[in-house]
Amino acid sequence: MEIDRKLFNEKADLLKLIAHPIRLCILKGLIENGENNVTFMQNCLDVPQSTVSQHLSKLRTAGIIEDNRKGNEVYYKIKNDEVINIIKLLFN
Repeated sequence: MEIDRKLFNEKADLLKLIAHPIRLCILKGLIENGENNVTFMQNCLDVPQSTVSQHLSKLRTAGIIEDNRKGNEVYYKIKNDEVINIIKLLFN
């Protein structure tokens, strides 16, 4: 059996990215509550808005979430099905 090192590296990088407690909480909240904005997440997480925004930026850059502007608000949702499956597996 040949090991696909590139695939293993990609999966490890994904796991490292979502392994932060705040990012796990953001992702779990997006699965449970659907598309939401930073204010909603900030209130649920009880952390400063800047902290939530930093973590959202990392998730967005990695292609895990996407944003959608509605008026003055930006709403986020998960666009990576693999991450959805991992989060559900961890918390169900």
